[in-house]
This record gives sequence, structure tokens and C-alpha cells, in this order.
Amino acid sequence: MEQEARSPGVTHLSWGRLEVEGVDGPFKDAKLFPGGARKWDWRETGTNHEPGIQPADVEELLEHGATAVVLSKGFYERLGVTQDALRMLEDRNVSAHVRETGEAIQLYNELRETERVGALIHSTC
Repeated sequence: MEQEARSPGVTHLSWGRLEVEGVDGPFKDAKLFPGGARKWDWRETGTNHEPGIQPADVEELLEHGATAVVLSKGFYERLGVTQDALRMLEDRNVSAHVRETGEAIQLYNELRETERVGALIHSTC
């Protein structure tokens, strides 16, 4: 895998704080993708805990070449994931993994070693 296309590792996770290698942060919520990361601003797509992650939230990860996506539901799993978002990933043959935030980070850091993985990480509830 080309170095510049590698997804950055998460180096720290705590309530409301996420740190990513090689990227200015910290973040509360983040979009991680091959080649970088940025703040995940829910206001850009009108995202709320319900109904949750939408196709528009995931689109940028795919634009950066993600072939696997990890979706974090928060530490208390209060962030939903819409069926439309999951269907969009399935239609594009992108594997989707929906997890509690701690589990999501662990899986993401494992997958980044072998895949072009993207993630949406919610670091609170």
C-alpha cells in the first residue's frame, strides 16, 4: 500500500477527545480516510443522533478511496446509523462495520494496516 494513501492511526481516545497521527487536532468527532483526517462537523449534513449517520456523511470517505468503513456509534451507542447509509456502502461494495466507539477505534487501527479504511468517529455519547 502506498504510504500517502494509508489511513492515519488513532493515537488517543477519551471522552470528547480523539488524536490522530500526523494530523492537527485534537478532534471531538472525526472523519478518517486514506491519506488524512479532518473534523466531522455534523452541521454540514444536518446529522443528529437520530436518525444518525447518513449517506452524505460517508460520501467523503469514499471520495478518498476507502474500501472499508468503520462507523462509531458513540461510547453509549446513542448515534444511529441510517439504513440508507448502510445500503449505499453495500451498493458500492464497501464493507461496513458499526461499533461502539472504543471497539470502532480498535478495529479501525487494525484494518488500516491492510486496507484502505475510512471511519466516522463520535467520541462522546
